[in-house]
Amino acid sequence: MSQLMISISGIRGVVGEGLTPEVALTFAQAFGTYCKTGKVVLGRDSRVSGPMLHGAVTAGLLATGCEVVDLGIASTPTTQLATEKQHAAGGIILTASHNPVMWNGMKLLAHDGLFLDGEEGAKVNAIRASRAFALKTWDQLGALRAYNNAVSDHLQAVLSLPYLNVEQIRRRRFKVVADCVNGAGGVIVPQLLDSLGCDVTYLNLEPHGRFPRNPEPTPENLTELGRAVQEHRADIGLAVDPDADRLALVSEKGKPLGEEYTLALAVDFFLRRKKGKVAVNASTSRVIDDLAEKHGCTVERTKVGEINVAKRMREIGAVIGGEGNGGVISPEVHLGRDSLVGIAFMLQHLAEFQGPLSELHHALPQYVMCRKKLELDDQQKAKAVLQKLQDVYAHEQLDLLDGIKILHERSWVQVRASNTEPILRIMSEAPTAEAAEQLCDELMRVVQN
Repeated sequence: MSQLMISISGIRGVVGEGLTPEVALTFAQAFGTYCKTGKVVLGRDSRVSGPMLHGAVTAGLLATGCEVVDLGIASTPTTQLATEKQHAAGGIILTASHNPVMWNGMKLLAHDGLFLDGEEGAKVNAIRASRAFALKTWDQLGALRAYNNAVSDHLQAVLSLPYLNVEQIRRRRFKVVADCVNGAGGVIVPQLLDSLGCDVTYLNLEPHGRFPRNPEPTPENLTELGRAVQEHRADIGLAVDPDADRLALVSEKGKPLGEEYTLALAVDFFLRRKKGKVAVNASTSRVIDDLAEKHGCTVERTKVGEINVAKRMREIGAVIGGEGNGGVISPEVHLGRDSLVGIAFMLQHLAEFQGPLSELHHALPQYVMCRKKLELDDQQKAKAVLQKLQDVYAHEQLDLLDGIKILHERSWVQVRASNTEPILRIMSEAPTAEAAEQLCDELMRVVQN
């Protein structure tokens, strides 16, 4: 696949095909021009192609007069927090998130460490398209410096949360199996778990970027982790994606809970301590609504995309939020998905619960999701399909926030266009797997016809 995927907050593609050093250089020059010779924080995940892209991006930023603050291998939330704390003009994360090893990308951050929004991203893309780069002469080039305290800054921010009792967690001496998928989590997850006194067995810890499996932390990719949890009689299994913004949990029985329940457990834990508004995206499980109602709180939903959730959280003063793909956002650390926040909340929740994770999970309302996708030969066709579906389902209760979502009493089904690919994403949720599958299949048939 030679296609380069361009979104409002960055790019991603297959290295050597859609994503080349030249492409990375031009995007870095455009972003450096946008940042107007300011300070830019640069972090990367552990992918093999990372050093190559790092060189190209650094050159582009220095050429436009930017000071580059280099974090080396760092998680996405670490880089976001550093961008904010360093009072930078922006940040760049070199990662393709959960995509396979041959992929890489660039995520662009605003001065506050949030991903670029639509207006900001359009400005950068316009600079790139026009090639109106503000290239400097030899005496105005930017400088490169390393910053080695980003990980400790991030750890301190998490461990200082007032909802954590570090000594209580340490007394439990939790047995943990952690899978860092040979990604950026390997440089920070062990330090967090050590600080919390855990007895840890690691899988795929070394951050060399050669992923041993599909790196997305979905249940079908966590069989090795499940077996290891059972073998070591661990209390919990933890899996992060290559840039460590997403967290998946495995119970003491070796069973993955599904990423939706990472956020659900975090929300349940948090709202017991602090009441307030919750913000999630339109595709996140309704278990969040059930939990918010239980705690006397309300939920606001946004279009899919971390920037949409983060900006809404800031607007309404939400106390917690996230996305149902394992992304937990605590505004008291930073307005971005953070697996470390998720890990800390889970261990505190378990320390207070005094029972196993499986019981904590089953105490929550139970739903099952079904996800499918339909490829289109033209991304523009998605709009026509969605309009026709709106007519077909006009008699149903519809939510048109992001695509079309058909609401039932205890279930829903949604179809939305991907932000980056010519595909339609179809997803559903119901109390049983059979019901969720049926909802997905029914909508798929209507779309195909």
